[in-house]
Amino acid sequence: MNQRNDLAFLFPGQGSQSIGMLAELGERHAVVQKTFIEASAAMGEDLWALANEGPEALLNRTDHTQPVMLTAGVAVWRAWLEGGGVWPARMAGHSLGEYTALVCAGALDFADAVALVRDRGRYMQAAVPEGEGAIAAVLGLDDEAIAEVCANSAGAEVVEPVNYNAPGQVVIAGHAPAVERAIEAAKQAGAKRAMLLPMSVPAHCSLMAPAADQLEQRLAGVTLTEPNVPVVHNVDVSVSGSPEAIKARLVDQVRSPVRWTECVRALCDAGITQTIECGPGRVLAGLNRRIDRQLGAQTIDNPDRLAQALNSMEVA
Repeated sequence: MNQRNDLAFLFPGQGSQSIGMLAELGERHAVVQKTFIEASAAMGEDLWALANEGPEALLNRTDHTQPVMLTAGVAVWRAWLEGGGVWPARMAGHSLGEYTALVCAGALDFADAVALVRDRGRYMQAAVPEGEGAIAAVLGLDDEAIAEVCANSAGAEVVEPVNYNAPGQVVIAGHAPAVERAIEAAKQAGAKRAMLLPMSVPAHCSLMAPAADQLEQRLAGVTLTEPNVPVVHNVDVSVSGSPEAIKARLVDQVRSPVRWTECVRALCDAGITQTIECGPGRVLAGLNRRIDRQLGAQTIDNPDRLAQALNSMEVA
């Protein structure tokens, strides 16, 4: 396969979804809608209709968001390959996006992954009853200060850093009252902003331990193979290895912080100078510029951007 050694493909997670995402790309590239048809068969629901028509409340429910976002990333990746796009030297994904990366790298069957992430979403939602958990973004404090804020705000509850997204941009999660206390403490500590996010599942904190246990059992019945392209794992910034090692990292990921800043720096250390965000939204491109201003960051979420990316990426 043609490969560019300085290129990484990145896949977004929850939060990048929106009604109408990829509609234009789907009109111009049949493989996009075909990918959604394949996923819909695995889900038993029309995911293309959900992505384009909503309702928004259902699209934003985690057991639907996860399959839709995974499908969107795979659909864009297939459109890239169909257009003659080169293979990257590395792949990575943010939270759920790690599953998309594993599918696109050939380690995980697509239909299996759709059903798997639907169940992952169900496990996560069930681990903390709706309304009891919360997530918040904290901007303008360093990692150590946020960790201290969380430790001082927890009391008998849980609030922890869960997404190290970029320098000065960290997400915290846990019990709703503890998260509220941490928001106020972060503001007092000098945070530029600290605000609740519209998600009820406190993903990637220790409250997800029951979800991790269920996911471990579920993964035992899933076949994985070694990927065609190394995938960088969120939980420990390691590069994918054996199927057993990949499964262990996916289990740890659901109850552990996403170390995105370190993942991007690891890509740079491996010689990556160009990245393409594969899927709806431009969240990762924005984060990556904050992490390393020299890192090229393109996105593919419509036909024009796909064409631009294809034209800019020739085999090195």
